Amino acid sequence: MSLPDPGREAEAAAALGFDLSECVQEPIHLLGRIQSHGTLLAVEADTGTVDTAALNTGCLLGIAAQELVGGPITRVLSPEDWAEALEVSVQHEAASLVLPVSIDVAGAPRMFDVTAHRRGPFLILEWEPRAVALPHFARYYQEVRRALTRLRSSTTAAECCQAATREIRALTGFDRVVAYRFEGEDGPGEVVAEELTDGHEPWLGLWFPASDIPPQARRLYRDNWIRVIADVDDVSVGLHPPRRAGSGVPLDLSNSVLRTVSGFHLEYLRNVGVKSSMSVSVLREGELWGLIACHGDAPVTIPPELRAVCEFFGVAFSLQLAVIEEREQAEALTASRERLDQIISRVTSDLEDSLLAGDDALRRLLDADGAALCRGGRSTTSGMRVAPALLETLQARAAGLSPGTVWSTDRLSEEPDQPGGGMTECGPAGILMVTLSRSGDFLAWFRRDRPTARQWATDPSKPVQVGPRGERLTPRGSGAAFRAVVRGRSLPWTPTDRATAQELWRTLTGLVLRHEAELAALTEQLRVTNSDLDSFAHAAAHDLKEPLRGIFNAATFVIEDAAADLDATTVRRMLTMRRLAGRMDDLLDSLLHFARLGRGGLRRIRVPLDRVLDAALEVAGERLAEAHVRVIRRDLPEVYADEHRLYEVLVNLLVNAAKYAADQGDRTVEVLVDTLRTPAGGPPPQQTVVVRDNGIGIPADHQCEVFELFRRLHGQDERGGGTGVGLAIVKRIVERHGGELWLESEPGCGTSFYFTLGHEGGD
Repeated sequence: MSLPDPGREAEAAAALGFDLSECVQEPIHLLGRIQSHGTLLAVEADTGTVDTAALNTGCLLGIAAQELVGGPITRVLSPEDWAEALEVSVQHEAASLVLPVSIDVAGAPRMFDVTAHRRGPFLILEWEPRAVALPHFARYYQEVRRALTRLRSSTTAAECCQAATREIRALTGFDRVVAYRFEGEDGPGEVVAEELTDGHEPWLGLWFPASDIPPQARRLYRDNWIRVIADVDDVSVGLHPPRRAGSGVPLDLSNSVLRTVSGFHLEYLRNVGVKSSMSVSVLREGELWGLIACHGDAPVTIPPELRAVCEFFGVAFSLQLAVIEEREQAEALTASRERLDQIISRVTSDLEDSLLAGDDALRRLLDADGAALCRGGRSTTSGMRVAPALLETLQARAAGLSPGTVWSTDRLSEEPDQPGGGMTECGPAGILMVTLSRSGDFLAWFRRDRPTARQWATDPSKPVQVGPRGERLTPRGSGAAFRAVVRGRSLPWTPTDRATAQELWRTLTGLVLRHEAELAALTEQLRVTNSDLDSFAHAAAHDLKEPLRGIFNAATFVIEDAAADLDATTVRRMLTMRRLAGRMDDLLDSLLHFARLGRGGLRRIRVPLDRVLDAALEVAGERLAEAHVRVIRRDLPEVYADEHRLYEVLVNLLVNAAKYAADQGDRTVEVLVDTLRTPAGGPPPQQTVVVRDNGIGIPADHQCEVFELFRRLHGQDERGGGTGVGLAIVKRIVERHGGELWLESEPGCGTSFYFTLGHEGGD
């Protein structure tokens, strides 16, 4: 038998007259009835006026409910007792207290245990008759002390649960006591420990469907440590008035010790053969971990002091269980420390390569089948294949969580935001993710589907059957155990897995921050160095121009005034000196201009590219015409750029097209704008300006050099000369815009220059 979610889907699919949704939706804290062995009064705390009374006050307290409502509480409670109850309830509003009270009923004294607790404006008093004069606190103290000592000796969670069931049964005398662990806050439950009398069928290891304890019942178990049902066949007692005048709903009995329970639950207990029951909640970090459930073969009334002992034991058991689990988690974390250290030791600023290296160390860290790192919108995976849509979903989820948050599921197909309608056959069934940043970066591990066989206390496909009392919830643990295979789930993620992931996050955060600090320091050093270089280049170019100009002029004067008196060799040397001085002056002009590009700011605006091209052609057009290069211009939109700097880019690229025009044929240079992805591959595609010629092209081994300063692909006097600065200036201007520059070229087929100008709004 294979079920995707036994206990929930199967029960919901039962097509019978009994409607399980009624059980789930029933407001069990507003049933308006109490168990008949005691009575109840709700008193306005400010005035001492009885607001609501149980209908059995007449037989227990000697005054009918109709007479008590609207009158003072001092008719049945002494002013001293009322003052004590009121004072303690104000000091401990969230707790309850028990007062021993003696009142006259029909002329005879009668002892009661009165449990008091606050609920909104009311102090709710619950009266339980006492058969003996004094509580047996001394006896209970010794018993619970011994029980707690044995509980503390447990070293594993299984031993702790077994000890708890044994001690609770010894304290209470119930015929069956089980420790019942929930699978998640709304999942089915498993009996993990049990103590029972002879003749009872064992339930150890059986699973019970989630609908056995609906969500509203779980909330009450979480808020109340203990719940007692004295007699499942008890005829419960109503309240007067049955509904509150202001709200129209019954009195809220969420924390009442006498509150009756749902008729569905009573029918459930009857079908199991239980006459009385008690449940002690087990909490873990404020959430319901499970229950210690007690069943009796006969009705039994649990006195307040025994309830208090069991409640105290439940608190101690929860704490001991938490200590054991935390110790086990710490030991497991210590065991995984060596693997964690191996991973951390190789981490560099390149997290993708260092974390998701060729081996599977990161996956082994959490016994996972796959892993993924998503940073800056780019995802790197290792191991099992993960659909891109799932990674996008995880990124959206991570963006809504604080950095360092660990989120996990072992049943991905049940997640409401799961893409594609659920888990695919080869995709992950479980995910554990730790968020790295508020922008949605994350590190995640994935596990495959692990089918698991379970023994169920009832056929989960038939939660409702016709029995001796009609169509009701079936008995649980009825002798026939049903085997079902749970699919669509991975191995569950343990607290150790989550702690290990968070420890890795903390370490990575420290490493990344250190790398960022080092990078920031290097960036500042580079900024200072660049500033110094710019200043030096500017000063050197400016200061050297004057002596060069003097050398050029002196050589010119000598040639003009004394050439006739000089021999041919000297004249040739003087001409060379003048030519070299002029060449040096041109280089310094280029260097001075290049330095200024790093010193001045950009003034970026939306500018028509057509207008900038027209201005560039006024300068470069003559060179293009001399080289017989025809200009082709496409539709050119507006671009966001510094207009003067963009003008320089186009002038240099157009002059470059003229300089390296083909030796023959139809010579062209084309200017257009396209939407392309940059070579770096970063999304999204950007608006790209293209200047494409059909000239001589650039050999592949020289393409990486053409943007370097003072690098030429020809001799000094070939193809119109030049300083070799033009393309370096183009590169620097593009980078100042936050853009990218690259080329595609093939010798004999021309060259295409591509450049972007960064994003609008950039500096």
